[in-house]
Amino acid sequence: MRMDLDRSPGGPIVTGFSGGGFKVGDGAGGETVHAAVLLTPASADGWTPPPVEALTIADVAGLLGNTPEFLLIGTGATLVRPPVALVRAVEAMGIGVEAMDSRAAARAWGVLRSEGRSIVAALYPIA
Repeated sequence: MRMDLDRSPGGPIVTGFSGGGFKVGDGAGGETVHAAVLLTPASADGWTPPPVEALTIADVAGLLGNTPEFLLIGTGATLVRPPVALVRAVEAMGIGVEAMDSRAAARAWGVLRSEGRSIVAALYPIA
């Protein structure tokens, strides 16, 4: 008998990149492509974000309800610092904020979810 450790985190996982967007697997074999996406451990929803420099807590409020460890922000093709007001507001809720380019953020999402970490993500389009 063979026993393998299941490292799949359950829920959505970014499986690749396509046309400037993200291929997101639903854990059941289906994939959806989103130009921009909001991710929780249970869902992946398409998103029409404002410019990074205009991002507010209202834009990501739906992600923060279950008090994740941190909010991962993928800022597009390059790293753009999110507004200080947003970072302070999220941190005041006891939630950390990590910003990086969207490709790195998508990879970090997979690694952190495979560790069972309670995180959420807002990923801007790559192109």
